[in-house]
Amino acid sequence: MTNYFSSDFKLGILGGGQLGKMLLYETRKYDIQTLVLDPSAEAPSRIACDSFTQGDLMDYETVLEFGRKADVLTFEIETVNVEALEKLEQEGIKVYPSPKTLKKIQDKGVQKSFYADHAIPTAPFSKFASKDALLRCFQKGDFQFPFVWKSTTGGYDGKGVAVVRDQAALEALEDTPCIAEDLIPFKNELAVIVARSPSGEVKTFPVVEMEFHPEANQVEYVICPARIEPSVAEKARKLAEKVSERFEHVGLLAVEMFQTEDDRVLVNEVAPRPHNSGHYSIEAGFTNQFEQHLRAILDLPLGNTDSKVGGVMVNLVGDEGYTGNVIYENIEEIMKFKGVTPHIYGKKITRPFRKMGHVTIVAEDLSEARRTAEKVKKTIRVIGSEKINS
Repeated sequence: MTNYFSSDFKLGILGGGQLGKMLLYETRKYDIQTLVLDPSAEAPSRIACDSFTQGDLMDYETVLEFGRKADVLTFEIETVNVEALEKLEQEGIKVYPSPKTLKKIQDKGVQKSFYADHAIPTAPFSKFASKDALLRCFQKGDFQFPFVWKSTTGGYDGKGVAVVRDQAALEALEDTPCIAEDLIPFKNELAVIVARSPSGEVKTFPVVEMEFHPEANQVEYVICPARIEPSVAEKARKLAEKVSERFEHVGLLAVEMFQTEDDRVLVNEVAPRPHNSGHYSIEAGFTNQFEQHLRAILDLPLGNTDSKVGGVMVNLVGDEGYTGNVIYENIEEIMKFKGVTPHIYGKKITRPFRKMGHVTIVAEDLSEARRTAEKVKKTIRVIGSEKINS
């Protein structure tokens, strides 16, 4: 077995945002050497890694040169150069999740076709090469309002996704390859994180429930465990395992799902990395998602995925009225609340709806944690040095 700890072993991480920063907490715990590549000189991960390289994650030569310095390579963002990862894998460097897995996930059109090809339940959809192609099909009556539009690449944190309810919204869409999905009536938006090691050990985290901001299309609260029937939770975990098995991924796979009105569970989309829906586990779980990702990609025994207590996570996003140097207004007030832990990501500049941090609330009584989460949301504000004129 490889000696990862207090040794010359090097873990390379593509992407230096908040997910990378939180993964680095775990590498520090185990004294594992780390290298990080990110395009920003101000990347949050810069302060916690052993070696930082500023560079373009989509540039073939940059990723290739960086990857050759590592023994194992992972990523915290999907927009990385897959061809470089394939070359590194050919050269004997372990890349987890694999480029083969990532290629099926990077493009949402490919991802949706993958579900259809593998009998994985998902919302009915159509793929289009351009906005004109979508408009022609719409005019022919192939589908109708309302529907969900998604850009096949480049979408994140609510960007690249829109519910199209009328002609004005249709005309306002970007001209990009896209998919149009049926708008599914659902009770709940759920997520399950699956961990899989190269040896084939698999564990799922509890099902979480996600509440979304009505305007920004971002997760506002994550609640664990989800307030659903045990039979639905079991169905969701089994489906997540099936998705993981079909993708043959190694590491973490976050599977986002819809619970329909008649209690079917449909896969929405996946992320092959630690995910916003698993942040609650840092305080509430026996093994948090970042440690589990590390255990999985290094083929170490996977940890206990149970929760110790009920957990609710609140995303801290930039106030829509501000930009500029960030100020966390009333943070000292929320720190007085029982069971509250703030996480600040290290982004110096705020802008409307930018993810700047999160707060975890833990309690034996989940309803108490949810009430405290509401208080947190109403108390803290992420504002900036410059007010935006409306």
